[in-house]
Amino acid sequence: MERDAIDWGTADIRILFRKFFVPTLLGMLSMSAVTAIDGIFVGHGVGSDGIAAVNICIPLLMIFTGIGLMAGVGSSVVASIHLARGKVKAARLNVTQALLFVTVVTLVPSVFVMSFPRQTAYLLGASEHLLPMVRDYLVWFVPSLTFQMWIAVSLFVIRLDGAPKFAMWCSIVSALVNVVLDWLFIFPLGWGVMGAAFATSVSIVTGGVMALSYLLFFARHLRLHPVKRSRKSLRLSLRNIGYQCRIGSSALLGEATLATLMFVGNQVFMRYLGDDGVGAFGIGCYYIPFVFMVGNAVAQSAQPIISYNFGAGNLNRVARTGKVALITAMGCGVTVMAVFAGAPDLLVGLFLDPDTVAARIAIAGFPYFATGFVFFITNLACIGYYQSLEQVRPATVFALLRGFVLLIPSFILLPVWLGVAGIWLAMPLSEMFTTVVILGFYFSRRIKLKRL
Repeated sequence: MERDAIDWGTADIRILFRKFFVPTLLGMLSMSAVTAIDGIFVGHGVGSDGIAAVNICIPLLMIFTGIGLMAGVGSSVVASIHLARGKVKAARLNVTQALLFVTVVTLVPSVFVMSFPRQTAYLLGASEHLLPMVRDYLVWFVPSLTFQMWIAVSLFVIRLDGAPKFAMWCSIVSALVNVVLDWLFIFPLGWGVMGAAFATSVSIVTGGVMALSYLLFFARHLRLHPVKRSRKSLRLSLRNIGYQCRIGSSALLGEATLATLMFVGNQVFMRYLGDDGVGAFGIGCYYIPFVFMVGNAVAQSAQPIISYNFGAGNLNRVARTGKVALITAMGCGVTVMAVFAGAPDLLVGLFLDPDTVAARIAIAGFPYFATGFVFFITNLACIGYYQSLEQVRPATVFALLRGFVLLIPSFILLPVWLGVAGIWLAMPLSEMFTTVVILGFYFSRRIKLKRL
């Protein structure tokens, strides 16, 4: 198993960032591919109703993933700082506590969803027509959520431990398993949406077992450490978990932003265009995790470098890493925006026959939707920068702005003014205004520091 001894404090910033960014990006795109592959097979094997049904389930699943990312970001930042100060045992304890936390937090709601799938489907906004497929997807996917949470935490830790390529392979192997099983379950066996959910569950369990096995048996520094069961130890664990959650809270809000985007978008499209509108929006929502993962890859590649050097007091290296991350985010954003605005028919055609009603709605809307991607990725990189410095308040405020404060009013008001195009433009507008606020915050702090 390849693991590198990494000198976080002196190695060239650009080389160090690139060494992490490429495998992190490939691994994260592979994670997104799991969902997209489901959509492609469901679209051709079941139709636009199948895509709409899966899209209705996704907001709930993203909330769970967000909790995992919150714990992963928080434990990784804290562990980085502990490692910079030579406190290896404390770093291991924080990682172990994060994994225990996400396990407990996932099990209780998972049991509730499995016990009441029909009621959960209604709460998520399923129509009577889509209800059977939504229920099937929930029942066959939810059992794998605990493994999904383990992956969300472990991949941060594995990269910090010096094995970014192994973290990448955890995601790639999971995606490959999903491709094979999706084809098998949906086409030869004819299991439809249930087959897609079951294939995704098996692939997630595979990735989760790989990631956890690394932390148990192969980690260089960040092996799991036994947690004492005394009352004092429990109190300290809760304190550590609370601090990790504070640091990583904007990561949860990032996933909550996607969940809000999908949930509110589903409701608005259902109101204006019915099930075909939800199916069209569902295709866009299959691609959004790819865009999200690009921004996350930038933030997560910079995070250990920033956090380690912040803990060691090397503020010049912190600033240089932030600059490299920002330039990378903007470049990626422009590239992704150009692809989506330039080839909507090709992208939609992967999921549905372009002549269907849902496909035509999506093809018309993608160029509007794509205008927000450069702001989307840049905002994620900026929020990740402040997270890495333990600056919880600005990171949380920016995450709230893009996820709730600006996004929901945009969904409500823009369709009234601009019609269907306004629904597609809700996300771009909220992301653009968030970027403006981040720039204002950054420059106001620089002016304040110069006056001191």
